[in-house]
Amino acid sequence: MFNPGLWRVRRFSDVMPEIMHLQQEMNRLFSSAGQKTQQDYPAVNIWEKEGTSVVTAELPGIDPEKMDITVSGDVLSIAVTALKETFSKGEIYLRQERGIGNFKRNIQLPYQVDAKAVEAKYEKGILMITLPRIKEDLPKKIKIK
Repeated sequence: MFNPGLWRVRRFSDVMPEIMHLQQEMNRLFSSAGQKTQQDYPAVNIWEKEGTSVVTAELPGIDPEKMDITVSGDVLSIAVTALKETFSKGEIYLRQERGIGNFKRNIQLPYQVDAKAVEAKYEKGILMITLPRIKEDLPKKIKIK
């Protein structure tokens, strides 16, 4: 049924480089498990109510003047500059989990947004953006004659 000539017999030493490569790839894959990537920052929640999308983003300790919010069509962009904390002499980080530097997140929305009516509030580290749907994009009821 099986022809032994069809099977390729390989020695362990021939297979070892492939096994080592597989192990390196597995280590690389799992070494960053659970860590947030830059595209995950800031964390956002999005919901819809009465034809308006509401986006909340966690931005603790950020100066509102260092935030740049733009809307183009159906894409919301949130750009933030998080400044490095300054320490007195002899102070050092024991743990640093909050990111520093420039961050930008583009969020695809399910419909076109009326950019003139967008509102944003920042309170207690939470940015809330209200994005009303453009009137021409609202569902229209069709009357049957």
